[in-house]
Order: sequence, then structure tokens, then C-alpha cells
Amino acid sequence: MATSCPRASGSADPVRASPSSRARTATTPRPVAHVAAGELSEADRLSLDRTIRLAEQSCRFEFSVYVGPADGDDTRAWATRLHKRLVVPSRSVLVFVDPARRVTEVVTGGDVRRHLTDAEVELAVLAMSSEFGAGNLLAGLQRGIAMLADHARPQNTLHA
Repeated sequence: MATSCPRASGSADPVRASPSSRARTATTPRPVAHVAAGELSEADRLSLDRTIRLAEQSCRFEFSVYVGPADGDDTRAWATRLHKRLVVPSRSVLVFVDPARRVTEVVTGGDVRRHLTDAEVELAVLAMSSEFGAGNLLAGLQRGIAMLADHARPQNTLHA
């Protein structure tokens, strides 16, 4: 199932890109999959799909991952374009990782940004980057997605 070209998907196929400390956009992506040959095995993709499904269930936002090269030098612009192509960008989070350039970008939609701050995104990017630095792409993506979902989860309101 691993391919070398981008694909749109809702869960197992997506490999979602990671956040960066650059300014966020107001769109939220639907899962976009791009897996360079050898980056993730089929078992890794299925494991990532489970992580994404759990994240989406916990916070009710869509998560997408793109692992691969950006089209051009501006990785942020590329990640933003991918995010805009998602089904419901305003309710989506796109995690973009270009392992060759060692770049991680996270693009969040407008609705997501009401619950997820830039500081929380930066913490998730830092956590992902530490895993990526240790050579563990899958663990980094899983950790980052779980952190983003946890921070994006609406707070429970206690009514008296």
C-alpha cells in the first residue's frame, strides 16, 4: 500500500505532516497520504491509522499526515496547499514531514485553532522532532498526533 505519490484518504493511507513553529493557517486538512517508498511499512501505516482514528474520535477534528518531499522550496506554502485540498480544512489538522530536509509543519484549520494554541502545536512538534532525531518516524508521528488531539479536545464544562 506504500506509494510514492500523494493520495487523499481518511485514515490508514494518510501519513500526516508535523507542526512547525511558523505561523498557522486557518484551514484544517483531511488525511492526505504520501509515503515515500521505505518510509513506513504496511504495519506502520496501519498503526498510524489507528492513532489517527483515536485522535479524531477524542477531539472530533480530522487529522492528515503527509510524509515526503515538498513541491518547491517553501515547505510551509506546500503544507498549506495540501491542507486547503482536504475535505473540511476548517476542522482539520495537517502534519507534514519532509525527512530529507528535516522539516516538520503543522497546519490547523480555523475551527481547530479555537481549541489548539500555537504553543501547544509547538510542543507537539518538539516531541515529534525528538523522536525523528532518534530515527523513529512512526513513534514521532503517533506521539505528535496524540498530543495535538489531547490539546484540541474540548474542555468538559461542569454545570451547577
